[in-house]
Amino acid sequence: MKQAGKNPERGLFISFEGGEGSGKSTQVQKLAESLQEQGFAVTVTREPGGTAGAEALRHILLHARKFHYSPLLEAILFAAARRDHIEQLIAPALAAGQIVLCDRFMDSTRVYQGLAGKVPANMLALLEEIAVAPYRPHISFFLDIAAKTGMARAGGRRNLQEQADRFEKDNLKIQEQRRRAFLKIARKEPERCYIIDADRPAAIIAKDILARLDNKTGIKG
Repeated sequence: MKQAGKNPERGLFISFEGGEGSGKSTQVQKLAESLQEQGFAVTVTREPGGTAGAEALRHILLHARKFHYSPLLEAILFAAARRDHIEQLIAPALAAGQIVLCDRFMDSTRVYQGLAGKVPANMLALLEEIAVAPYRPHISFFLDIAAKTGMARAGGRRNLQEQADRFEKDNLKIQEQRRRAFLKIARKEPERCYIIDADRPAAIIAKDILARLDNKTGIKG
């Protein structure tokens, strides 16, 4: 990908996906730092969240114990948060030629609400079309790690005051099912998705991601 004033010729949208404890947030930050050192304008964000309205929904969806929604309503709320996120943050950043790095995006809804919630695939596809089109990621890195290892990492990173969110509390069997669902998506869409072995030192993973990015876009680490 050519540079224009140290920005991509057009905005570049990169998402990071994976199970609990796979290291997504760490790798988002490492890639952001590497790209910024090269002079690229980078926007770092997350889902659910990224805007005031979406962050409020994040709290309700992940942490508010008194709220209990059906899987379909939950998927609708995630879609609403995603649309606000796109309109308020992602679309303007891409229009300005920035590189957007997002910790989770549409593939997490496909896995978490589609697999565990059993929301019909056609309903998820419709919600995705309404909420996302045409702002699907150009590149998605799927950080893959055994559920048992990821859960141990997720537990170790929390301090004594921090509680697990509702998805982190799910049992190991469900976490491993989600892992396989992520891998299935990545293998189905190889032009967009890259499976990254996340059971390695963070610095090695970061170099792997940069190499894949260079191969896809010409942006070097």
